[in-house]
Amino acid sequence: MMSDGALSQDEIDALLSGVDSSSMAGLAPAATMAAPVSANFDMGALERFYSGTTNALSGNLTALIGSSVTLVGPKVSASNRDNFLGQLPAMVTVITANYTSGFPGEHIFILPEETSRAIAGLMNHEENIQLDDMAMSVIGEAVSQMVGTQITALTDKTGNKSIAAASPAAANVPKATAALPAGDFAVMSYNIDLGDGQSHQMWEILGSNAGDISAGLNGRAAAPAGGGNAMGMGGNMGMGGNMGMGMNMGGGMQGMNMGGMGMGMPMGPTNVQAVQFPNLAQPRLGPHEAGNIGLIMDVSMEMTVELGRTRKLIKEILGMGEGTIIELDKLAGEPVDILVNHKLIAKGEVVVIDENFGVRVTEIVSPMERINDMGYN
Repeated sequence: MMSDGALSQDEIDALLSGVDSSSMAGLAPAATMAAPVSANFDMGALERFYSGTTNALSGNLTALIGSSVTLVGPKVSASNRDNFLGQLPAMVTVITANYTSGFPGEHIFILPEETSRAIAGLMNHEENIQLDDMAMSVIGEAVSQMVGTQITALTDKTGNKSIAAASPAAANVPKATAALPAGDFAVMSYNIDLGDGQSHQMWEILGSNAGDISAGLNGRAAAPAGGGNAMGMGGNMGMGGNMGMGMNMGGGMQGMNMGGMGMGMPMGPTNVQAVQFPNLAQPRLGPHEAGNIGLIMDVSMEMTVELGRTRKLIKEILGMGEGTIIELDKLAGEPVDILVNHKLIAKGEVVVIDENFGVRVTEIVSPMERINDMGYN
């Protein structure tokens, strides 16, 4: 069918956002058919694995948001840029958390703008929140918690102990400008119940590493990049099977793997050994870094201990006198808040030291809790 010259919705979105649609791969003319999609990965293996993580992910989001969150799914499918953009609303939040090792490749989360706004608003205890840098940071932290849970489960399932991902980076953009993997990729589609009576969606995308991950989930090691092994002699010899004559010279000529000598006859299981990592140690600061820190060591900061808070009407405050009892928002025996420059950093318990009050630190507040408390201060 010939094109009638009309612009597609994706091209219109690109023009509105100031993007040259001619430079964007995958934006098809209005009258052309979307490119066919072929799945080079095991959709069933991905769906079974990621479905098994949804309870843990729901728990992560519930803890971060402070209200009950239920994640349902995912439904796994193969897609490409043309087909996938057609499923998205005009504005989306793209959170990139690519795998850097273990199963290196693209790993992207996409949320409709309204879903991002709902999640950030609940986490910051703020209505009608703007999707600014702070909101994107909050969304990125939520995805970071989810990715950490997935990596732990993926490590346990595949035995690959080198899986790691980059820190998530979030941005709210027109869908036509979203950076998606080239070619065909795996899409995991979730439904999210945030307890607000609205239906929310989330998509998780795996790029070129989808096949490696599904192979690992099925108990098959992914082929090394470039083919071959330490001596570069591995490869398919075109004789109906792999010659696999790679000789591992690392252990004093031990372990000459002749697996699969062209007759389809396996020579025994592959010897897989866990990588032993050294213990982590605190890095030592060089003279330059230590000198920089030394410049601020004498800076004074106000530290206060807060027993609690309350709100009163002006007429109640004006009516206060000696003997008035003010009820605070904390229960007796609850930890008190320790603040530096009016920002919560720790919690503690009140003690008496030589007839003076003091406070014993019992808990250091995590960075995520500090973000959540910004709406409180």
